[in-house]
Parts: sequence; C-alpha cells; structure tokens
Amino acid sequence: MGATQANPDPSAPPPEGVLDRALALVEFLRAHCPWDAEQTPTSLLRHLVEETHEVVDAIVRDDEIALRDELGDLLLNLAFQVVLGEERGALDRIAVVEHLEEKMRRRHPHLYGLGEAEPWRVIKERELAEKGAGSPSSLLGDVPAGFDPLLRAHRLQERVARVGFDWPDALGAWEKVREEMDEVRAEMDAGSSDALHAEIGDLLFSVVNLARHAGVHAPGALARTNAKFQRRFTALEQLALERGERIEQLTLADMDHLWDEVKHRERRAEGNLPPDHG
Repeated sequence: MGATQANPDPSAPPPEGVLDRALALVEFLRAHCPWDAEQTPTSLLRHLVEETHEVVDAIVRDDEIALRDELGDLLLNLAFQVVLGEERGALDRIAVVEHLEEKMRRRHPHLYGLGEAEPWRVIKERELAEKGAGSPSSLLGDVPAGFDPLLRAHRLQERVARVGFDWPDALGAWEKVREEMDEVRAEMDAGSSDALHAEIGDLLFSVVNLARHAGVHAPGALARTNAKFQRRFTALEQLALERGERIEQLTLADMDHLWDEVKHRERRAEGNLPPDHG
C-alpha cells in the first residue's frame, strides 16, 4: 500500500478499528508532509529506540499521563514501520497481525484447544530448532545486535547456559567478578587505555552474569538504581538550595554530607530507621 492511497482527510472515520487510525495517519503524513515522505526504516530507528525508552521511563516513574502520551508516540513509530514495509512490498498489516496471532496460539496451546500447556522455554527452543532446521547456525545468531548492551549480555548468557556453558552457581560468577576487578586494577596501574577498555567490558559482562545467577534482571536493576540516584541527587540539590548554598561552590565533602542526610531522610520516611535515630 503506497502513499498514493493515503486517506486525504485525517478526520475521516478509521478504515476498520481504532489502531488502524495510526496507520491511516502515517499514510496521510507520507502523502502530504515532505519530512515524513522522506523517512526510511533506517532514518526512523533512532526515534523508535528513543520512544521505547521514553515509554519505559513513564512506567518506571508511574506517570500515567506521560505513559499515555509516550505510548502514542511509540505507536506512531510502529505504524511508520508497517506502512513503510507495505510501500516496499515487504509485508502488510494483515500479515503482521496474523503472524502475531499464530505465534500466541502456538505458545498458548491450552488456551486455544490445541494441546496441553507447555513451559515457555520448551516452546521457544522448539521454535528455534524448527527455524534452524537443515541449516547449521550459531546458538547466538538470532540474539538481536540492536539490544541495549546490558540486555544483550543477559540474553547471550541465557542462551549459552542452555547447553551448559555456564557457572554451576552464583559463587562461581562471584569469583569471576573478583577476578575481573583485579584485572581492571592491574590495567589501571599499567596505564593502558585500550586494555583497560577491554577489561572493564569483561567486568561489566561478569557482573551481568552474577546478577543472572542471583535471580536479578541486570537491566532492570540498573534502571532502578539510575532512578534512585537521580531522585537522591535532586533532593541533594533542593536541600542545598534551602540552606542558601550553591551546589557548584560546594566541596565534595559538603556534597557527601548532604548526600548522607538525603539517604537518612529517605530511609526514615520508608520506616527503615526509628524516628529519633541520629
């Protein structure tokens, strides 16, 4: 479906359902806006990734209004990819939805009267085996390169663990983290920037492995810590302002003192300290 089939009136009733309005909107923009007409799947990648992160941010912040808006922006980017795929004849909207429906029926056979319930991992591994039937491929070949590096490390480790290439327990992963920390320190002392870059990468990879063995989703854990750091530093700035101090003029020791006070207040508010503590 090309741009010439765009709905000339964006206020007209949608062709089928509410979500189809997003596709009709993109078709209209492609037909009438020079910027939208110039876009390609590749040129829109940055926007797709950014909008996905903004949806995640709204969820983490529990901001329902922002979530509504960001989901709309993400839907627009998804609709763009569907319409662009239709324009070049690579796919169509019906095939996209039918593939999704078929996959969910396959993964939930007990809900559709197609068989007994099976663990998701068993179904997924069977799908991977069928997809690679007749053509040898790497176990890691379909782990998306476009994943956030932290998430990709987690997925790579999960995948190789299926064939036993893994530590037997979290203790082995912990010892590997200690080993990598020693190697980072050695390269810091040696002053080799290239080697230090590599060793810090190894350390991060090992920490993700430790998190996985401990039952912690590393990307989610880091997202929570990022949010906590931002919340506390913002409180530190506010505390300095209340005391008539400019944060740019504070020493590190001054800021450390305010940081400890912010943490103390936060823990007391959460009930982790008695009211008269300190």
